Amino acid sequence: MSNTILLNKTKDTRLGEVDFANSFMSRFLGLMFRNNLERGLILKLPSSRSRRGSAIHMFFMKFPLDIIFADANKMIVDMVTIEPWKTYTPKAPAKYVIEMEKGTINTFNLQIGDELDFTQDCV
Repeated sequence: MSNTILLNKTKDTRLGEVDFANSFMSRFLGLMFRNNLERGLILKLPSSRSRRGSAIHMFFMKFPLDIIFADANKMIVDMVTIEPWKTYTPKAPAKYVIEMEKGTINTFNLQIGDELDFTQDCV
C-alpha cells in the first residue's frame, strides 16, 4: 500500500491522507483488526463489480467508519456511516470504496455527485 491525498475537486477541499488497497489480500483485510485509523483507505475494485459486488462489511472492525462509494470517474455515487459488525450495499456500483474516519462526510459536507481526486496510480 502507498499513500496520497484525497481531494474533493467539486468543493476544492482536502479530505486527508489515504492508502490504496488494490490487491485481493489488501482489499480483503482492509482496516480489520486495527485499533485506530491513521489515514483513510481506498479499495480499488475490479471493473466488473455490480452494486452488490461493491458491498462492504465491518466484521472484525473496532470502530465506525464513513464509507464513500465512487464510480470509475471518481464521482461519489453513495455514502454511509457504518458501525462495526454491520454490512452495507451501495445504491449504485462503485469502482472505489473509500474508508474514512467517522465524521468525514459531515465535516466536509460531502454530497452524491461530488468529484474526487487521488492521483496516485493504483494499478
